[in-house]
Amino acid sequence: MRILLVEDDEKITRFVKKGLDSAGFAVDTAATGPLGFEKAFDTSYDALVIDIMLPEMDGFSLIRRIRKHKNNTPIIVLSARGRVDDRVKGLEAGADDYLTKPFAFSELLARIQALIRRAGNVTDPVVLTCSDLEMDILKRRVFRGDDPIDLQPLEFSLLEYLLRNKNRVVSKTMIMEHVWHYNFDPMTNVVEARICRLRDKVDKDYPNRLIHTVRGAGYVIRDPDA
Repeated sequence: MRILLVEDDEKITRFVKKGLDSAGFAVDTAATGPLGFEKAFDTSYDALVIDIMLPEMDGFSLIRRIRKHKNNTPIIVLSARGRVDDRVKGLEAGADDYLTKPFAFSELLARIQALIRRAGNVTDPVVLTCSDLEMDILKRRVFRGDDPIDLQPLEFSLLEYLLRNKNRVVSKTMIMEHVWHYNFDPMTNVVEARICRLRDKVDKDYPNRLIHTVRGAGYVIRDPDA
């Protein structure tokens, strides 16, 4: 999952980015309205987090401009302006949610996850499965049958992306754009290395392999019976 954070306060940016990184998100940042607009169309994001008091273009104007250009990515406003009319203005501009500062990171994370679930129209979004593999998104737990699997945040995010695209081949580029924080040199083997480590944990000790390489195309996780 990839998030764009548009915030000019460096302290808040570091705080939010660190928290989202730990939760397994890839996070890009922008400190001005125009840069936020540019980045919103450079990459496919799962959600945008936008401050209101931004240099050069305020958050309300930024959101209206994003929506005017037919970008329907879920948006949550993060602002110190908590009056009712400010919240209404943000929602009318095209935001999907509004959280006032100061805030608890756990609430911000829960709201982002809720926005992404609603945008994906997922009926049972907190649990992803493939054969006997089960991932609980909210509890951050993964099991293969009755066996718990301990994953690092990046491994969790990678497995989540594969499971959300179950039975569909995802390319190396798609994985890098959605799981990592930036686009790597296409010649790098970082994706292959992470897939290998993930296989060691998910497939190595089990009779049925779930994660497969599709030569020249990418990777897929699929049910053995599919």
